[in-house]
Amino acid sequence: MTSGTLYICATPIGNLEDISARVLDTLRAADLIAAEDTRHSLGLLTHYGIRRPMISYHEHNKIERAEELIGRLRAGENVALITDAGTPVISDPGEVLVRAAKDAGIPVTSLPGPCALITALTVSGLPARRFVFEGFLPMENKERRKVLDELKREQRTILLYEAPHRLRKTLGELAETLGQERKICLCRELTKIHEEAPLMTLAEAADLYRENEPRGEYVLVLEGKSKAEMEEERTARWESRTPAEHLADFMARGQSKKEAMKAMAAEFGISKSEIYALLNKE
Repeated sequence: MTSGTLYICATPIGNLEDISARVLDTLRAADLIAAEDTRHSLGLLTHYGIRRPMISYHEHNKIERAEELIGRLRAGENVALITDAGTPVISDPGEVLVRAAKDAGIPVTSLPGPCALITALTVSGLPARRFVFEGFLPMENKERRKVLDELKREQRTILLYEAPHRLRKTLGELAETLGQERKICLCRELTKIHEEAPLMTLAEAADLYRENEPRGEYVLVLEGKSKAEMEEERTARWESRTPAEHLADFMARGQSKKEAMKAMAAEFGISKSEIYALLNKE
C-alpha cells in the first residue's frame, strides 16, 4: 500500500485573508487535519467552509500523537498539519512529527505562507541579508544566561519570540547584555488592524514598557553587533596585555610558539610579522 503524504500548511498569523489557495485546497482534500488547538483552528476552517476530521497535535501530546499519525499516514491517509498561527515546525512541536515521517520514509511537503519571524524581519528596517532566529529564550536561568552571552557576540540580526508577561524582564536582560543603545524593532499584532513595529534603542524600549502594559505576542528584531564594536573590543583586549603575555596565554593552551603566533594574528587581526617585531622589542 502506498503511504499518504504529510502536508505542512502555513496559516494566517492574524489576517484571515493571508492564506494561499493551495493550502485551502489541501485542507479541503485532507483525510485528517492535525491542529495545535482544534477549537482555535475551527474558526479558520469555518470561515472558509472547510469541514474535515480534526485531531489535536501539540506540545503535550506530540510524542504519542506522532506515533498515531505515522500509523495513519502509513495506512494511506493524507494529513495536513497546521499550527495556531503561521508556519508549523518553526518554534513548534511539528518538528517531531516531520522527523518521525522522514524516519518512516513518508513523503513530506511544505506549503509556504505566513511566518511571524519573516514578516517581522521585513518590516523592521534592520539588515535582512544575514539573521539568526532563537525562538523563545530558555526559562531556566543558567541556560538563558548562556544564550544571552552568545547573542552578545552575534553580528547577524537577531529574532526572538516573547510573550507579553515576560517582555519587561527580557528587555531589561537584553539591554544589560547587548547594551542600552542597541537597536530593536518591537513587532506586535502583525497583519492585524493595530499592527505596530516601532524601531528604537533597547533603553527606549525599556522606558516605553515601564509606562505601558505589554499586550499581544511579540517578535523582537535586534540589531547585531557592529563591526566597529567588535574592533573596539578586540583593540581593548589587545591593549590590556603585552604581546608576550598574550603569547604566553596561547602557549598555555598547548600550542607551539609558531601555532600561538598564528592564533594571535587571527584573534587580533595583526600579521605574524608584526607580532614577531613587537615580541622582539620587549
